[in-house]
Amino acid sequence: MPYTIDINGVRRTVDVDGDMPLLWVLRDVLDLKGSKYGCGIGLCGACTVHLDGSPTRSCMLPISGIGLAKVVTIEGIGETPLGRRIQGAWLDIDVIQCGYCQAGQIMSAAALLARTPHPNDRDIDRAMAGTLCRCGTYPRIRAAIKKAAGLSIADTRTP
Repeated sequence: MPYTIDINGVRRTVDVDGDMPLLWVLRDVLDLKGSKYGCGIGLCGACTVHLDGSPTRSCMLPISGIGLAKVVTIEGIGETPLGRRIQGAWLDIDVIQCGYCQAGQIMSAAALLARTPHPNDRDIDRAMAGTLCRCGTYPRIRAAIKKAAGLSIADTRTP
């Protein structure tokens, strides 16, 4: 069945089964490989995309469940000023080790900073919970989020 969805500001029509997860539509049908398959059950966050601005696990969302919502992937987030700022901070802080989870990390961080431009440590912990990094780069991820927010470490400590 054909589905027309808005991905990164472009309307795309795909002819797939309605129960196909968005992740597979992105990767296998539309050749957008940035979102990764991690666990397949929505627990690791490697497949995170934005659905109308909210971080969403694309491995659990069937294409039939998108409707008129706008989807933004890691490929699209860099086209926004906030996304460019976050990606620059990621490079400046040298966050990436193996890199597998980083698309999900950046998408989660972008959603956080869009709704909380100056987060404290608790805000960061809550927003990033469930976006797993098997290399353990969490201190660098936190530092990059603070840098992207224009904060110093002292500005964000939770009392």
